[in-house]
Amino acid sequence: MTTGVRRRMGVEERRQQLISVALELFSHRSPEDVSIDEIAAAAGISRPLVYHYFPGKQSLYEAALRRAADELAGRFVEPREGPLGARLLRVMGRFFDFVDDHGPGFSALMRGGPAVGSSTTTNAMIDEVRQAAYEQILAHLGITDPPARLALVVRSWVSLAESTALIWLDGRKIPRAELELQLVHDFAALAAVSAAYDEEMARILLDILALEPADGLFAELVVRLGALAPPPAPAPAPAPETVPGQRSPSPWP
Repeated sequence: MTTGVRRRMGVEERRQQLISVALELFSHRSPEDVSIDEIAAAAGISRPLVYHYFPGKQSLYEAALRRAADELAGRFVEPREGPLGARLLRVMGRFFDFVDDHGPGFSALMRGGPAVGSSTTTNAMIDEVRQAAYEQILAHLGITDPPARLALVVRSWVSLAESTALIWLDGRKIPRAELELQLVHDFAALAAVSAAYDEEMARILLDILALEPADGLFAELVVRLGALAPPPAPAPAPAPETVPGQRSPSPWP
């Protein structure tokens, strides 16, 4: 019979362990509802030892948030191959994977809960995630210096994805897969509306659509919208032909 001996961790290894433990707890409950005592117990160390590595819960929260922010930003990285619609759908799948895994923590972060609002550092990290998503979408479009309307479309879409995820977390009343597809269609719709007002956006949209297959995701949106249109009115019946000099048949008996 052998007895297990607890291995002594180095400083950085212990810090990373505490960050992992805190992130796991913050993922299931709002950060303000998690105590240092709980974090210490989950890590198998004493409360004073937690303070040896982090001055307080806020600094530990920021470290956990830094890791989560880096991971979330990485969810928008996608090889620039194939149709844009399919790429965006894969991105949305990974984005909602993160939201699903870190629900309460994601909600508290994006809604600016008490733990978040007390630090400009956390707000800056949130902005970093949004900026990373924005830059990744522009990279997919192959555009480094976007015109104003395209910048507005992409930033609006990133905000829409964020708010959609927050609403979805409140009860998960809509199937996740439907929302992921809907957000891809939302991007196309935003771009199309902007293209109706601006020639440069129209050219960008046409370039996007030129690379989409006939049965691709953006084509599916056109089919869905077409199904909402009322059927065309029946053509009027042609008038009966008459022989010259012959009176038209009377409609009355």
